[in-house]
Amino acid sequence: MQRVAVLGAGSWGTALSVHLSRVGHEVVLWARDPALASEIAARRANSIYLPDVTLPDGVAMTSSLDVALRDTDLVVSAIPSHGCRSVMRAAAPHIRPGATIVSATKGLESDTLLRMSEVIAQELGDERPVVVLSGPTFAMEVARKLPTVVLAASTDPAAIDLVLEEFRSPYLRLYGSPDVIGVEICGALKNVIAIAAGVVEGVGLGHNALAALITRGLAEISRLTCAAGGHRDTPAGLSGLGDLVLTCTGTLSRNRHVGIELARGRKLPEVLAGMKMIAEGVKTTHAALALGARHHVELPIATQMAAVLDGRTDVGAAVEALMVRRQKSETDSRPAR
Repeated sequence: MQRVAVLGAGSWGTALSVHLSRVGHEVVLWARDPALASEIAARRANSIYLPDVTLPDGVAMTSSLDVALRDTDLVVSAIPSHGCRSVMRAAAPHIRPGATIVSATKGLESDTLLRMSEVIAQELGDERPVVVLSGPTFAMEVARKLPTVVLAASTDPAAIDLVLEEFRSPYLRLYGSPDVIGVEICGALKNVIAIAAGVVEGVGLGHNALAALITRGLAEISRLTCAAGGHRDTPAGLSGLGDLVLTCTGTLSRNRHVGIELARGRKLPEVLAGMKMIAEGVKTTHAALALGARHHVELPIATQMAAVLDGRTDVGAAVEALMVRRQKSETDSRPAR
């Protein structure tokens, strides 16, 4: 048995805590909000983010980073992207040198455009290996023991092996990958495409349009992945195509939900105010465009979604703008006119 700290008591952090306890670990789940931590401890369930799942006896709750990180060499970060840096900075004095950090957040830091593993490395130092956990995952399905397959990506082979061994179960299968850049770019950008998929669904544009959107969305993800230094084949794998299909079509997708509600005429602040959980694609959209500009990569779907999210255009005009772009070869990488 290994003691594991899970930072972040949202749906994914809670599901991972439940899973890690089931496979034999002593788990401490940290919540930033002391009231939430106390409520979860008393109810033995996360009534806000994962209400139908009972926490095993092996999961303890705390709002103290010192308590959560004491005597552990395995730390899981399930903090939303906008809070990752501040939590890691506060946690740094309490994390053992050499501890393995598992980043389970899909997003980019808005101001720096850094991937989450880069943010963690800046705050914790290079002596603590970081493993990125990514792939097609809905928290509720993992918590219900439904078959799930994910990637563990790191530049440290020993850290990958550790995560593969400590996280594996009859319902959770893991593959290793050395392509941290590609896995994180794919995980972040698929949320942007999922908002567009929600728009397609909400407007009622049909299956043809959705299939085309997913395919061309994958092309955007692939271009930026390669330009940023990721491997060419990563977007075709679990963290790319696998996660993209899930997030664009699954009814549990938060980002897809945002797109559906925008297509119904609701304003973004109203949509977000009615959601308990974070839709990472909203913040990632502008960061992805800035990253694309840095690498001279065109992202037409992300461009139109940014205009919709900002209220600069409506969903009908965004769809039309994508449809009337210059026609070209499918593999043509030249900018459209």
